[in-house]
Amino acid sequence: MSYGDGIEVNGPVRDRYEEILTPQAIGLVALLQRELGPRRTELLAARAARQDELSAGAMLDFLPQTEHIRADRTWRVAPPAPGLVDRRVEITGPTEAKMTINALNSGAKVWLADFEDANTPLWDNMVTGQLNLKDALDRTIDFTSSDGKDYRLAPDDQLATIVVRPRGWHLEEKHVLVDGERISGSLFDFAMYFFHGAQRQLAKGKGPYFYLAKMESHLEARLWNDAFNLAQDALGLPRGTIRATVLIETIPAAFEMEEILYELREHSAGLNAGRWDYLFSIIKKFRTRGREFVLPERNAVTMTAPMMRAYTELLVRTCHGRGAHAMGGMAAFIPSRRDPEVNKLALAKVRDDKTRESRDGFDGSWVAHPDLVPVCREIFDAVLGEAPNQLGKLRDDVQVASAQLLDVASTPGDITEAGLRNNVSVGLQYLASWLAGQGAVAIFNLMEDAATAEISRSQVWQWLHNDIRLAEGPQVTRDLVERIISEERAKIEASYGESYDAAQYAVAVGLFKEVALADDYAEFLTLPAYEHMM
Repeated sequence: MSYGDGIEVNGPVRDRYEEILTPQAIGLVALLQRELGPRRTELLAARAARQDELSAGAMLDFLPQTEHIRADRTWRVAPPAPGLVDRRVEITGPTEAKMTINALNSGAKVWLADFEDANTPLWDNMVTGQLNLKDALDRTIDFTSSDGKDYRLAPDDQLATIVVRPRGWHLEEKHVLVDGERISGSLFDFAMYFFHGAQRQLAKGKGPYFYLAKMESHLEARLWNDAFNLAQDALGLPRGTIRATVLIETIPAAFEMEEILYELREHSAGLNAGRWDYLFSIIKKFRTRGREFVLPERNAVTMTAPMMRAYTELLVRTCHGRGAHAMGGMAAFIPSRRDPEVNKLALAKVRDDKTRESRDGFDGSWVAHPDLVPVCREIFDAVLGEAPNQLGKLRDDVQVASAQLLDVASTPGDITEAGLRNNVSVGLQYLASWLAGQGAVAIFNLMEDAATAEISRSQVWQWLHNDIRLAEGPQVTRDLVERIISEERAKIEASYGESYDAAQYAVAVGLFKEVALADDYAEFLTLPAYEHMM
């Protein structure tokens, strides 16, 4: 298949791939890459420069150069688009066929169709995921499980609205080269869905909608806005057809919420409190700044910690002041249909979490499992009633200073050997699954994705490099971590039995040591891991 001068697709082209990898769709990718690729590179370099400043002792704060945007209370984002007016429950998951059908049928208002943290960027995953979305919009998708159970779509008026999450700006797509260079994974995922899905969605009375991940500045939001305008112009669609919700899941972005909404205001659908990546970002950005910025073990950090309350309340106030939706974070607990006690605990924790969010003014929230949709819907129904959202709840009572967002030291909790072991075990199990092509993995009754794996390995790195002692007394050293890695890998092998893949875990152990123990900190574990993939 010819794609024109300077464009090369080097991934295998399997059955039906030509329906997605059309010359016109690849041409749109190439247009975006050529126009925006250099700016993307500059913005990634700006991230690295800011990290150097933080590591040298600088502190984050609200930007003085954009104070006029924050001070002008007259501007608003675009009104909610069709299919995004009521978002009281959103379900997330990868774009495999079974998940596509189950998520759309789940009773949630929105499905976040994920090409990012709940997905692994195997070439086959990226292309078949786009095929599944196309088939879902055409109502030709079906799935039959190994036990003969058939999965089919409910009527259109019962389906969730599709919102696609492309990969973050930092990731590349190595199977498509433009002018000899790898393209942006973000632009590939966005352009493929926009090209094939925009008109199909508009014909259903909705539109091409997106979740934008891992942003660190309003200038990165501006880059997305320019991508939207280029793509809409190329396909002859009015500007503003696209709508995008931004995940505020990095600590720098928390200081630029107003500016991010402003840059995307014609295309904005609001902000989301991406809690797990937010914690990862705090650890990463301040990893060398000593005990003041060391969090307790992952499972001890809750949304009631002072810094997390400041972050979420600021998000609601910011969004509603600009007419934008404020979306709550992920409930990662997995209900169990076989263990009543596990199920009872999971549902209680989800109920507490969603009750707090609904009372704070969030317009809806995320769940990771269809069985949690009724719980989340019940809680938001109780607050919303017949209203579609809480945009009128302005939260003028909220005033958040920069010191509150950075108050890591006030987070209650300990660092224990059990917490260290949990981080190691989760990291190993997730990496092994990720390398095998599965990005959303049930581990210890939680749905883990790349964000929680990032927290796990980053905490180990931070504890090791800041001379942290466990609550039981021992200092976290390389020898201690390596011993625990060996012991936890042996436990995993014993629990998996014949299904244990020794070769896969050998790679996972090597990668975990690389991203958790090396002197040089890897910005994202998915970057070195991606090079092990086909």
